[in-house]
Amino acid sequence: MTVHAILIVLFAAFLHALWNAVVKGAPDKAIMLGLISIGHAIPALAVLPFTGFPVMAAIPYIIGSTLIHWGYYWFLNTAYLYGDLSVVYPISRGITPILVALGAVFLAGEFLPPGAWIGIVCISAGIGCLSFGGLGKGTNWVGIAAAFGTGLMIASYSLVDGIGVRLSGNTLGYITVLFVAEIFVAGFIFSTRWERLIALPKRYVWSGLAGGIISGLAYGLVLYVKSFAPLGVVSALRESSVIFASIIGVMWFGEGPKSNRLLAAIIVAVGIVVLALTR
Repeated sequence: MTVHAILIVLFAAFLHALWNAVVKGAPDKAIMLGLISIGHAIPALAVLPFTGFPVMAAIPYIIGSTLIHWGYYWFLNTAYLYGDLSVVYPISRGITPILVALGAVFLAGEFLPPGAWIGIVCISAGIGCLSFGGLGKGTNWVGIAAAFGTGLMIASYSLVDGIGVRLSGNTLGYITVLFVAEIFVAGFIFSTRWERLIALPKRYVWSGLAGGIISGLAYGLVLYVKSFAPLGVVSALRESSVIFASIIGVMWFGEGPKSNRLLAAIIVAVGIVVLALTR
């Protein structure tokens, strides 16, 4: 990967941690996820006339990704109801790089060099230290189980979209149509929760929509890089977001213990450097 591509993924990682913090800090996380879906769909509808559509071969991947995102939002909502940001987020992201790299071998025929595998394993191990260092007697294991489910969904849609965007013949068109399809996720969430949406303070409504725009930009940048870079490598670099999430969780939400989480974040950073230097 070029330095340019690495910087794009790292910026996307920061944005991803930021919108997860928005969800964690909301009083109604299900409604917030619905607003984030709208924040994906409305800007995408506005730019669709300019980007055009992907080829028909990519449509099944968009449908599959949308369905997987429903599961992703359900697990994420449950995880943040019961767990800390600086524990849930690293677990859900930590299992993703290895799952995506293995999936890419079988589904996309991508075989990474040994150095890349060392970097991926190092990142996942560091994330494991980060997440399990925050466990204790007060840990809610429902949140931990939901975090693992979230990670499985992340790996699934990462593979589906990574393959789909390469088949699309139109990277921007694929990303745009994928985000337009998020309107169905929002419709599903709000169809039985309309009163809760009305009751939500307006500042949370606006922060949810802004979070959707931030989230869409983050994933759009990652998909762009996936159109030409190895899926496993991009996925691993994207998990640098755990560093940002750890810092946000400790500094913004007052989660602890601080030393374990920040030290593990440094280990993850080392793994990212190893991966980035692999050729």
